[in-house]
Amino acid sequence: MDQTKELVKTIVEGLQEKRGKNIVTVDLSQTSGAICQYMVICEGNTPTQVSALSDSVWDFARKNANEKPLSIDGTQGAQWIGMDYGTVLVHIFLPEQRAFYNLENLWADSKVIQVPNID
Repeated sequence: MDQTKELVKTIVEGLQEKRGKNIVTVDLSQTSGAICQYMVICEGNTPTQVSALSDSVWDFARKNANEKPLSIDGTQGAQWIGMDYGTVLVHIFLPEQRAFYNLENLWADSKVIQVPNID
């Protein structure tokens, strides 16, 4: 498995650890002009959970893939936190923000994989 796919797997595990919901991976590796190879999109029920999901991704990526994000945005209000790992972008939303921006549909021509929720 290549390094980017391993990072995606690790990020998903970090999101599942804190009970992230409706996790989706978007494979943009075959999409010309894409700003990254993969996108991981997820939601948390409250700003507190969105922050916890972001912290968990940070921890898992650092410990298990030896990766740190190039940048993190949105931690102030924690309604939408974006984490940039270069080849992978992570978006953690509150449900209403996710519905509004609807990122999955922007990239609907790419390979979108729904990750089952862990309950």
